[in-house]
Amino acid sequence: RLEEFLKKEVDLELSTLPDFEERVIDFSEVEQLMNSINTIAAPCAPVINPQAPNAATGTSLRVCWGLFSDDTVECYQLCYKPVSSERHSDEQAEHTLKVKETYCTITNLLPNTQYEFWVSALNASGISPPSERAVYVTAPSPPTIKSKKIRSCENAALVCWESRDINPVDSYMVEL
Repeated sequence: RLEEFLKKEVDLELSTLPDFEERVIDFSEVEQLMNSINTIAAPCAPVINPQAPNAATGTSLRVCWGLFSDDTVECYQLCYKPVSSERHSDEQAEHTLKVKETYCTITNLLPNTQYEFWVSALNASGISPPSERAVYVTAPSPPTIKSKKIRSCENAALVCWESRDINPVDSYMVEL
């Protein structure tokens, strides 16, 4: 039977012509979806920590912050300026540092001075909003003992000193 079938002449012509529609496929939604998979969102604002005990010297401050999200962060932008009670405090120098970690020690500061800090996070998509501002204070300079005014007797001593700081100091600790 196969041999007979193969000997027959088969007419492969279609009786009606197919009617194909010319369609343009819109891949814009797919393209947007693919682009959104490969991009990361800009990070959320970091949270700056309040000043920790023993985080200051007379000329330096250690500032720490963190993130409350799993954002991808390449680096941080730490900004600071001295706090001034004068009206033209906006004119004071504002400093910006790029930092890889979630902490930074700032040096060459003035003793017994308040500084305002804020931080932003950066990644390939952009920069986060700035954190809330936090005020840190450097330690006061050690006072100068007035050696010519020192008086002593068997059961007592009188020691006088003066502060070298412009801003008032809250208290002093005298150690023997």
